[in-house]
Amino acid sequence: MVTIANDFLTVDISQHGAELTSIKDNLTGRERLWQADPEVWPRHAPMLFPIVGALVDDQYHYAGKTYHMTQHGFARDRDFTIVSATPFKASLVLKDDDKTRAMYPFAFRLIITYALENNNLHVTYRVDNTDKKAPLYFSIGGHPGFQVPMTADTQFTDYYMNFKPRKSLVQIPLIAGKGVDYTHRTLAATDANLALTHETFKNDALIFAPLGKTSFNLLSDKTKHGVSVTMSDTPYLGVWSPYPKTGEFVCIEPWWGIADTIGTTGDFTKKLGINRLEPETAFEKGYTISIF
Repeated sequence: MVTIANDFLTVDISQHGAELTSIKDNLTGRERLWQADPEVWPRHAPMLFPIVGALVDDQYHYAGKTYHMTQHGFARDRDFTIVSATPFKASLVLKDDDKTRAMYPFAFRLIITYALENNNLHVTYRVDNTDKKAPLYFSIGGHPGFQVPMTADTQFTDYYMNFKPRKSLVQIPLIAGKGVDYTHRTLAATDANLALTHETFKNDALIFAPLGKTSFNLLSDKTKHGVSVTMSDTPYLGVWSPYPKTGEFVCIEPWWGIADTIGTTGDFTKKLGINRLEPETAFEKGYTISIF
């Protein structure tokens, strides 16, 4: 476990999956991250790599071979190595090995960095293609779950969600067990507040396509406390809470990638949202969690 802290936040990070396990608000002493109840959802904030979401039949094709990989990839279940750690910042790394290459035949180095600045936690993903000849194909994303309600005197349905700036965004339907229905994407009325109920997620995650710098917020008129996730150049955002089994949390998920589309051929190089990284080059993106 690695801990970083300042006057506002104390953050714990597990080497297993480089996963956030705690974001404590130092001003109130309250835990703001979901605490992985195994009866509901046994994770806190898994990292999604080298895929986001599920593959059809948990498989894909690359260079004439078929590979198997389960939902969200393997990084969340691997042990990372600490690269550096200071009181306010920590970086952890995962590299390819025999086990990863059995399901994902690419050379890579994956570094996740967590850095505190006042009440903000900056999360940065860096992917290096360490191969000297072949391109690297991958997706990556975050999956942090935030406690809702955020105070003892409020409840789940006292909260609402919104985007800033307020504008209508493309929404992409997700058909549970089948993939995303990209051909039937719609323009969602995200220029207004979205009520938060457990039934909001009865059809699985909500998937949006943010444009430019965007903040997604969980707020309530009954408390000043909330959570904001700010991202730039992030093609997809997932919002999820379990249903019909319910938990007192909501996941806000910036994604550079997306689940397989309905009717996909399984060709990994042509997967919707896939990133192609040339030999010996790097990809670096991130987002910011603000706790208030």
